[in-house]
Amino acid sequence: MAKKRLQREEKLITLMSVLTTKQVGVLLKTVPNWSKRDQTIVRTFQFEGFLKGITFVNRIAGKAQKCNHHPDIMISFDKVTLTLTTREEGGITEKDFFFARQCDEILSKYFAPWLTRIPSQEH
Repeated sequence: MAKKRLQREEKLITLMSVLTTKQVGVLLKTVPNWSKRDQTIVRTFQFEGFLKGITFVNRIAGKAQKCNHHPDIMISFDKVTLTLTTREEGGITEKDFFFARQCDEILSKYFAPWLTRIPSQEH
């Protein structure tokens, strides 16, 4: 269920309600390789080298700006970890899963040939 809030610019925006643990569990099945950690969903991507990871981050950053949904991004040489949460709502919302799917699509579209497989992770 969406809530509405009036911003300073007098524009009405729709905010998502925080999902229940059960709802998060169901939606996690729609985004393989993502996992729940506290009030976030997380995925680590591994690339063949530092520059491929940076290129991925730049593509994610552009999408984040367009969606006005900004992940926490950790870069460690050939690994990029994205952590998603809806800060204004204080937890995981459908917006996080929508953005997770977009990140996965960017990965598939632009980076599939250069990916390095990493073992499944427990978060």
